Amino acid sequence: MAKSTDKTQNATNITKHSIKILAGNMPAKKEVPVKKTAKTSKTIAKITPLNYSSVIILRIGELFLKGKNRGVFEKRLISNIKYKLRNLDCTLKLQRNRYIITDFSDDIKGEIVKKVTSTFGLCSISVATCVQSTIDDIGTMAISLIPDNGSFRITANRGDKTFKYNSMELARELGGIILSAKKSQKVDLHTPKTELFVDVREEGVTYLYKDRILAPGGMPVGSAGKGLLLLSGGIDSPVAAHSMAKRGLALDALHFHSYPYTSQEAQDKVIELKKQLENYCDYMPLLMVPFTKIQEAINRHCNESYMIIIMRRIMMIIAKRVAFKRGASCIVNGESLAQVASQTLESLAVTNEAIGDFLVMRPLVGMDKNEIVEISKKIGTFDISIKPFEDCCTVFLPKSPITKPKLSLCQTEQARIPHLDALIDEAIDGIEIVK
Repeated sequence: MAKSTDKTQNATNITKHSIKILAGNMPAKKEVPVKKTAKTSKTIAKITPLNYSSVIILRIGELFLKGKNRGVFEKRLISNIKYKLRNLDCTLKLQRNRYIITDFSDDIKGEIVKKVTSTFGLCSISVATCVQSTIDDIGTMAISLIPDNGSFRITANRGDKTFKYNSMELARELGGIILSAKKSQKVDLHTPKTELFVDVREEGVTYLYKDRILAPGGMPVGSAGKGLLLLSGGIDSPVAAHSMAKRGLALDALHFHSYPYTSQEAQDKVIELKKQLENYCDYMPLLMVPFTKIQEAINRHCNESYMIIIMRRIMMIIAKRVAFKRGASCIVNGESLAQVASQTLESLAVTNEAIGDFLVMRPLVGMDKNEIVEISKKIGTFDISIKPFEDCCTVFLPKSPITKPKLSLCQTEQARIPHLDALIDEAIDGIEIVK
């Protein structure tokens, strides 16, 4: 019983606020204070359906599995939703473990749907019509939502246990009302052409809707801490970012460029990837590292076959130092086992050794390239990644990079680079941040 009481208390604490999302420009920060307006209240008033007819219902996913700390995760999710909707004129209401978006015009409904369906922590949404919880109002709206011809099914849920019909009785009653009004309709419980969901809530209102639109699920971004993403500009690293953000990791992105060996267009491509990823990852600052002098030094002083693996080791050294400065607890990259020479088991081990026991997340390590490509297309990064602007990994590319490097030889070759520590310091000092 104690656990149940705690969960109820957490839900009560979370659901007693109503937030107004105001249109207008706002600094790109995660925690954005929301100004109180006439539509903002400390407690949720009973909804008056006549004030609006259309609402968007948001449903949480894995958060249901959380115990006493569920409120912490929900607080983060609410903050993320507010950030997504910061420039749209609408109201977010929190009611009994449900989030409802109200007070929006039809012309921004599609944009709201697009933003919330890319919000990690939500599993589905529905655009619904809100009516008073009377059989007459529910029946009238149900008739208007069912086509004149075809087949239908009513799926009812009675959250308000004081409502006089239970779920089965309500479904039968509404079915009869619809059949009386729509003579060419028929009931089909198994393969209906139209399924109407009817949700009677405790607040004295009922929501009616026909579709559940899938959201990505996962955990709210930021609820699992912060990582530093190595964003190359290729296909893999954006997918790695999406995968880790889905598990609740907030991200800063680190990109190495070797201008003028790599073009300004290559940097612009990475900035475009950052902006696309922010549809899922929320705010993700991009740190641009000048890597030209280090690559030139590697090319002059190191054995050609070891150049790629030494470059990767130095990138990891820089990434670790930047991660400490940015408060990130891990490095994230898009490496997939055995995909290229620098991603063999031996190569990964030698690369890791350069940063000791600092945590490296490789969410794509066991994935096939086709799987990665499919995800990149789904999240909208593929067409950006394949733009023909090469990154620094293609500069001074050896003919035969070693696939099974020896740590001792790697360390020997790396030691040949004069003033490497100074070059690393210069690269870090030269970082430019794209917000």
